[in-house]
Amino acid sequence: MKTRVDLLTKEYPPETYGGAGVHVAELARALRPLVDLRVHCFGAPRDEEGVTAYREPRLGEDANSALRTLGANVEMAAGCAGAELVHSHTWYANGAGHLARTLYGIPHVVTTHSLEPLRPWKAEQLGAGYALSSLVERTALRHADAVIAVSRAMREDVLRVHPDIDPDRVHVVHNGIDTAVHRPEHGTGALRRYGIDPARPLVVFVGRVARQKGLPHLLRAAFEMDPGAQLVLCCGRPDTEGIAQETDALVDALRRSRGGVIRIDGMLDQLSLRQLLTHASVFVCPSLYEPMGIVNLEAMACGTAVVATATGGIPEVVVDGETGLLVPVEQERDGTGTPLDPKRFASDLASAVNRLIADPGLARAMGAAGRIRAEKLFGWDEVARQVHAVYRRVLER
Repeated sequence: MKTRVDLLTKEYPPETYGGAGVHVAELARALRPLVDLRVHCFGAPRDEEGVTAYREPRLGEDANSALRTLGANVEMAAGCAGAELVHSHTWYANGAGHLARTLYGIPHVVTTHSLEPLRPWKAEQLGAGYALSSLVERTALRHADAVIAVSRAMREDVLRVHPDIDPDRVHVVHNGIDTAVHRPEHGTGALRRYGIDPARPLVVFVGRVARQKGLPHLLRAAFEMDPGAQLVLCCGRPDTEGIAQETDALVDALRRSRGGVIRIDGMLDQLSLRQLLTHASVFVCPSLYEPMGIVNLEAMACGTAVVATATGGIPEVVVDGETGLLVPVEQERDGTGTPLDPKRFASDLASAVNRLIADPGLARAMGAAGRIRAEKLFGWDEVARQVHAVYRRVLER
């Protein structure tokens, strides 16, 4: 009989808004042939077999959102009765995993997509709940039977932030990409829909409006980019009102200084996203904190050259000079990742983008190399095999 594994997550299709949600959905699909998999997630009821969703409880109007998360975690842990192993993703579900481990005496595996202490700007989003989210994550990591880091850089962060964790319990399994789904798509329906000229160079950003994604730095860089290039900003929902207002002001200022600035808010359907990425001259990832960055893999799988910050796990995905250009940045060591010289960082981003816009042949060659790299090294079946090996290891102890 297959081992029953319960996967615990906040995000799961169709309610997905970030890389962790994409990761869990793809991992679940690839794991099902290997284990008896159940998925526990937040939100509205799901029709998919083996998937149970939990609503956050209603609390008082002034109750911190982190408390609602913990309320859902309690019910989620109850739903794990009968599991032989639980595997949680992000602090939003780490509490449920730790409770299940304690209640049922079963192993708990945690995948770290980020670390709360390295995202201090979340205090803007969660208020005092940031201390609570950090406590939940810290407790889960320190007691977990295994920790999976999505990059070598992420593993180093885990051991640096939590030096009391046994390094033998921390394993590296990179994020994956389904290159059968994420592939070049040469249709132009999405370009027509959003008023994008396929005859002009195209620079594309895809990401949440969050401090860690570095969008304000890209917008400042755009003032120095080739004015003949179009800039398409595919923006997920803002983390806070503050970052939303800053982004809005920068976009407005940029539009006053140049044309071709197109903003698309909300999650794009896969077909539209593939068309935008495929037609892009350059995909740009200005992140200040990025343990891995699935979005770079998505761009590479569509055959697009990437310009990205040389931080976190990004250099493990994007090969400088081969699949794109990495932009170095010196950052504050206070957890914010703020560039020490933001003007230089913005100028360096612009220079890298301009280099590829000016040399379409180089951009095409890098895009082709990126597609090959995505196919060879980052398939989800291989990711699932490695995760399953971690399961076996903790179950055999």
